Amino acid sequence: MALLGLRIRAHRIAHGWTIKEMAERLLCSQNTYRAIEAGKPSASIGILANTLWLFGELDSLNMVAPLPYALSPGKRVRKQKNALASGRITEDERDF
Repeated sequence: MALLGLRIRAHRIAHGWTIKEMAERLLCSQNTYRAIEAGKPSASIGILANTLWLFGELDSLNMVAPLPYALSPGKRVRKQKNALASGRITEDERDF
């Protein structure tokens, strides 16, 4: 997140925009925009996406969590018949 904030700051400076101007363009407070540049995880993903859009970098979000090759968008994943409930720990996993 910190590196993303630095890249966003570099784009803002390259465009010659102030923090106040960026906050106005994104319809957020200056403190919220500062949090984005600082890489704080509390920053809204929506504002972050709008920021990338302003710089023409929205497609870079596709690299955040790329789709696994074996999983197509239309493929459904089902729990196996005898599988444990999600999040449940087996006795073998407790042995540490």
